[in-house]
Amino acid sequence: MNSSLVDSWPFWALLSAGFAAMTAIFAKVGVKDVDSDVATFIRTIVILVTLGLILVSLGKFHSPGQLSTKTWTFLILSGLATGASWICYFRALKLGPASLVAPVDKLSVVLVAIFGVALLGERLDPKQWLAVALVASGAILLATG
Repeated sequence: MNSSLVDSWPFWALLSAGFAAMTAIFAKVGVKDVDSDVATFIRTIVILVTLGLILVSLGKFHSPGQLSTKTWTFLILSGLATGASWICYFRALKLGPASLVAPVDKLSVVLVAIFGVALLGERLDPKQWLAVALVASGAILLATG
C-alpha cells in the first residue's frame, strides 16, 4: 500500500466513515432485542478488548503515566463525551430508522466546524462554510422528511 496514502488524514477519515456506516447498520439490527444501554456496554467491551489486542500486537501498550494533567483531563472529557454520544446514538437507533438516525448524528460535523472555529481558532474559507451548511441542510431535510 502506498505509504503516503496510509499517512494521509483523508484515507483514515474515509475508512472511519465506512466503519461508522457499518456500525449504524450492525447496531440497528443488534439493538432490536436488547436495552440500548446494554447494547452500548457490549459494544464498549468489544472496542476495549479489540484496541487492547491491537496495542499489544503492535508493541504500543505502555503505562500512560507520563501524560500531562491537561492531556489526562481532555482525554477523560473526550471519553465521557464519547460514552454519552454512544448512549444517545444507541437509544436513537432503538427508536428510529438507521437511515435517519445516522445522518442526524452527523450534525456533529457541523458542530465540530463551529466549535473548531470558536474554541480552537481554526479557519474555514467560504467554500468550506458552504459545505458545512449543506451538511446541516441535508441532515435537517432527512430528519423532517
